[in-house]
Amino acid sequence: MESASVKGFADFLRVGEYHTIPYFCSMKSSVRTVLVIIIAALGLAACGGKNSGQTTAPKPSGDPAIEQLTQKILANPGDPTLYAARAGLFYEKEGYDEAIADLEKALSIDSTNITYLHVLSDVYLDYYQSRKALITIEKAVAYHPEHIPSLLKLSEMQLIVRQYEASMRTIDRILRLDPQNADAYLLFGMNFKEKGDTIRAINSFQKSVELNPDLIDSWINLGQLHAAIGSKMASRFFDNAILIAPKNVEALHAKADYLQDQNDLTGAIALYKQIVLIDPQYEEAYFNAGLLYLDLDSIPEAFRQFDLAIKVNPVFVPGYYYRGIAAEISGNIAQARANYEQALRLAPDFVEAQEALRQLSNQ
Repeated sequence: MESASVKGFADFLRVGEYHTIPYFCSMKSSVRTVLVIIIAALGLAACGGKNSGQTTAPKPSGDPAIEQLTQKILANPGDPTLYAARAGLFYEKEGYDEAIADLEKALSIDSTNITYLHVLSDVYLDYYQSRKALITIEKAVAYHPEHIPSLLKLSEMQLIVRQYEASMRTIDRILRLDPQNADAYLLFGMNFKEKGDTIRAINSFQKSVELNPDLIDSWINLGQLHAAIGSKMASRFFDNAILIAPKNVEALHAKADYLQDQNDLTGAIALYKQIVLIDPQYEEAYFNAGLLYLDLDSIPEAFRQFDLAIKVNPVFVPGYYYRGIAAEISGNIAQARANYEQALRLAPDFVEAQEALRQLSNQ
């Protein structure tokens, strides 16, 4: 049986739809360059785990690299580089409290160290403490007022907390120091985009790629903005991003979204398949492909894609809900019920799953 809710899934819910943000904000999915430098300088592998969060003598973590650093710290408690290195290991394993404690200790010894301040700001941002991230990078700028990477990061943080005018004033400071800074124009574009000023956003992104043709985020934003105004040039901008970085899943995802909006569902599915070849753990690609297969009435393949998304992330609630829908359409009511119930176990307030179960009970 086909529920009325089946049609238009791609428009109803796209998990992971790509909306670009300044490149500094992509930290959770990438290796932090300054952090890696800190660790590499000490010849240590980034393979840590969480511990109790104590600064000088945390409980054993079970990780040899962290334990090695802890012993070095006990022997050399005045060396800030050791705390920073251990913070890096914790950070890579999302041990945010431990990383913060170690970075604060490092900064208590070397308070103006710009690298420590940058990494601490990153940790706060990944820990959903954007205000503290902003305050930390403001300190870096106060200590180093002409350091352009810090100013760029400050502008980005101001953008994240919606301080648009402050962000743009910071960009003006950058351009006074470096009038040809492509990243500053990228951030100008992001500010204008957030404020709904499409024309000036397009002009800013265009200027950024004129100065640095390798700025993938700018190409993607140009594609999205041109698509929003119905320009046929949009596809070319997405293609430019992919040409620069053929394995960049964000660029491929953005192009897939565009093709989906153009009703080229098979083209979008092909890109999602390309994404999972590059990153088999990219659950959104499986899920979005599943939504498109539903729109194409290819129910068994939709079910398979939702199943793959759940295997990648066993607590992926939408995956269970839509796998239930695919099972229901196929007539497998017991399987549908089990999926809706699992979605509700993970998210008891999930209204759509509640309604789906109610409808099954009324049949």
